[in-house]
This record gives sequence, structure tokens and C-alpha cells, in this order.
Amino acid sequence: MTQHSSALPPEITVFERGWLSSNNVLFAGQRSGSALVDTGYCTHSAQTLALVQSSLEGRPLERILNTHLHSDHCGGNAALQQAWPGAETAIPPGQAAHVRQWDAYALSYIPTGQECPPFRHDTLLQPGTTTLLGDRPWQVHAAPGHDPHSVVLFEPHNGILISADALWENGFGVVFPELEGESAFADVAATLDVIEKLAPQVVIPGHGPVFADVARSLDGARRRLDGFARNPAKHALYAAKVLLKYKLLEWQQIALADLLAWARATPYFGMLHTRHFADQAEADWLQSLADDLVRSGAALRQGEWLHNA
Repeated sequence: MTQHSSALPPEITVFERGWLSSNNVLFAGQRSGSALVDTGYCTHSAQTLALVQSSLEGRPLERILNTHLHSDHCGGNAALQQAWPGAETAIPPGQAAHVRQWDAYALSYIPTGQECPPFRHDTLLQPGTTTLLGDRPWQVHAAPGHDPHSVVLFEPHNGILISADALWENGFGVVFPELEGESAFADVAATLDVIEKLAPQVVIPGHGPVFADVARSLDGARRRLDGFARNPAKHALYAAKVLLKYKLLEWQQIALADLLAWARATPYFGMLHTRHFADQAEADWLQSLADDLVRSGAALRQGEWLHNA
């Protein structure tokens, strides 16, 4: 879905992609040239390329920017770099060394059981600086929590925030450092405070539609965060189901035995089980996750097959 929202200047186009791919934000400026913020998941890279090519109408893509390096936000980088070799790619600084060396484990792709073709980076999105997009300066703000290295982008003249997974209309992304045993719920709270102080008029989230009722979304996010902080196992269970659903989104259908085998081979599931659910046999716990997806309507079961719903 392409959005030319009346709340956004005409030089900004939002490709609302769903959940397997993050939203993509395309800028077309006279002075700053063309730029794309976040590039979706690798299995959607051909569609991402087609969307960008159609919108640019023969002009080249000059810049690629990533708010963070989860696979659903940078999985299209390699395809776009191949299509436009001259496009400058900017990433947050925290994982630059892992990109240079291409450490797929440190970049989270192996632990989460996800894919991301290797790409290069040319420059860094340093928090505390500005970058020109659509001929206006956008502030780069650190936004740890969901990902310790994430940034958000804010354009103060029009009050536009590109919030990535720090704030959605209804919630925020899984707090991945918490799954690894690091305390990060306080980082989520601090990032929500930063967003509130910026006082955006409109938010382009990492997933879901552009929205303007920021106060309502912040209130909902804080209540959700409070629930997770009070009961970390609730967050861990939510995260496990998100990871399972995400892979089902990629595959669309898979034999249940194969899905459970994938989960057993994916490090994050073993880590979550050990930290939070060790009182259950791992096979029983993984089966219960799949059953929960079916009960919630997020999946359909037909015999031994699980289908995305």
C-alpha cells in the first residue's frame, strides 16, 4: 500500500508493507535527491525495488538509510545496492563493525532464524546529528529499547517522526535485549519520553499506518510496557509467538513438524525456554506456541500443516 498522506509533504511517500517487511519511506528532494528509509525483508526485495523504481520514474535512488538492522528493515539493502551501485547507505553506528565483517550471528539473523543478504555501508547515522531528506534537515535521535542501536528521525518544521519500532500506533516492537538477559525496559521508557518531548504532529511507524494521535499511542505503549516490566515472562511468551508468526509469514504454510524443528534449531527459542519456561519440556512448549497461534486466529491448522492466517 502506498500512502500520499495529507499529513505529509508531497516529497514523502510511505510504502506500508505489513509485518514481514517494515514500512519504507521514500524521499524525493530537489537539493537532497532521492532517499529510502528502511528497505523491508529480503523475500520482498523484488517488490521493494519495483515500488521504488515506479515512484522514481527513471531517476536513480541516491541514498539508503536504515533506522536499525533487524532483517525486516534492511533485508532489501543488497538488492537496492545492486540496482543502484552508487546509492550511499547509512546505518546507525552500533553495528557498523559487524556489517563490515558480515557477522550474521552478531547482527541477530542466525539467532532469530531470519535471512538478510550481506550489504555494505558507506556512512553512519550518528545520534545528535542531522541529515538532509526531502530538502529539510532531519534530526537523528538514539532510540534504544527494541534494539539497542536503533535511531528515530525527526523533522521539526512539519513535526514528522519516523519512529521505526520504538512506537507504533498500538504498541512497539519486541524488546530484544530483554530476551538476551539484558535490562532494557527502562530504555524503552526513556525512548518514549524522548518522543513525547519531540512532540511530533504525525508519526510514520515501522509497521502499520501513519498516525497523528501520538498522545494516545504513547499512553498505550506505556501501559503495555508496564505490563511487560511487571511480568517479563509475559513479554518472553509474546516474543516467542512473534518470532514463530514471523517465520510463518515468510513461509505462508509449513508442516508443523518442520516448523517445530526450525524452532528447536533457532537459538532464540532455546534461550527463551531456558530463561522463562524451563518447567515445561521444550517440545511441549513449542507445540503450545503453535497452538496459541491457531487459537488466536494468527494461524490455521489443516492436518499436519500450519497455514498463515
